[in-house]
Amino acid sequence: MIQGILGKKLGMTQIFASDGRRVPVTVIEAGPCVVLQKKTVDTDGYDAVQLGFDNKAAHRVSKPAMGHMKAAGKGAFSALREFSASNLDDYAVGDEVTCEQVFNIGDVVDVTGTSKGKGFQGVIKRWNFSGGRMSHGSKFHRQPGAIGCSAWPSRVFKGKKMAGQMGNERVTTQNLAIVDVRPEENLILIKGAVPGSRHSVVMIRHGVKVPQA
Repeated sequence: MIQGILGKKLGMTQIFASDGRRVPVTVIEAGPCVVLQKKTVDTDGYDAVQLGFDNKAAHRVSKPAMGHMKAAGKGAFSALREFSASNLDDYAVGDEVTCEQVFNIGDVVDVTGTSKGKGFQGVIKRWNFSGGRMSHGSKFHRQPGAIGCSAWPSRVFKGKKMAGQMGNERVTTQNLAIVDVRPEENLILIKGAVPGSRHSVVMIRHGVKVPQA
């Protein structure tokens, strides 16, 4: 069984549970993905399947990449990712993997995506610093404050929380529950928010830190 699938975040909405509770969900177009390569312990040292998602015009893909995807016979893809898998004999290059083959309602998953870029931000927005008072002649409002001493260490330690680029990085949100799976539309509804902007590619995998009941 493949441990995950690629999808495209479509946005957020809400549904109502059987008891009338309102549940916020993220709608993800999950698959269908195409098996482009199989990796085994004998050849690569581990068992995995490489999936392709989101068709792309062939003339926009390099010749080496197109040669790699040619074996599947399904054209070119813009997103390629590996997922660990068991029972590799159940899959062949060119097979399609759909959402209902990987996930069921109630499964706990980890979703990985690229967070929204927020540009260059100060320490209050980026690191939740408190800042100074806004009144009574204070000259200290949204500055970071002291960042080190002159005598020792006579430098700024690496990793110091300061202003800088925020967002636009790989983020994984763990232990999200699948509320609904709609195979006829290739949709998965996941409770809560997932990283990334609308129409961005995300990886959905079975949770690795599922809390025990």
